[in-house]
Amino acid sequence: MDSSTDQSDMTVNKPPRARVEDAVDPDTAPASAEPRTRDYLDGFLAAKVADAPVGGDGSELQADVIAALREIFDPEIPVNIYDLGLIYGVEVDDERDATVTMTLTTPHCPVAESMPGEIELRVASVPGIRDAEVVLVWDPPWGPHKMSDEARLELGML
Repeated sequence: MDSSTDQSDMTVNKPPRARVEDAVDPDTAPASAEPRTRDYLDGFLAAKVADAPVGGDGSELQADVIAALREIFDPEIPVNIYDLGLIYGVEVDDERDATVTMTLTTPHCPVAESMPGEIELRVASVPGIRDAEVVLVWDPPWGPHKMSDEARLELGML
């Protein structure tokens, strides 16, 4: 800024603030007021949401649950539990209840007591899920063949 510039020249008039009493009510507006033109969002806001199934295979809610499971990592193996092959099934019914069928690498796994509870909490926190249940099974037993190609690549097995 030039030092010869006077500070009074730098004054900027702020625009007036909008006030509630300045709003025009369409029901009480005088007839001479211009009619409001159609809002470009009217069609968008009036559109109906497609009747997509809430649950079931391939539903958006099921995909959200799987995405949440991919954020949980096995504490001993640096791979998420979904790609590790510990999740045998993810079901979401029309009431938005999720059932996750899973196993662990071994019955003697150090997280055998805490992992199912952690998974249940994480799945229940997915927006749209009403309730979550984890069913822990041991048959069929887990094996490295259940891992995804991504997990095998991560572990140097490919």
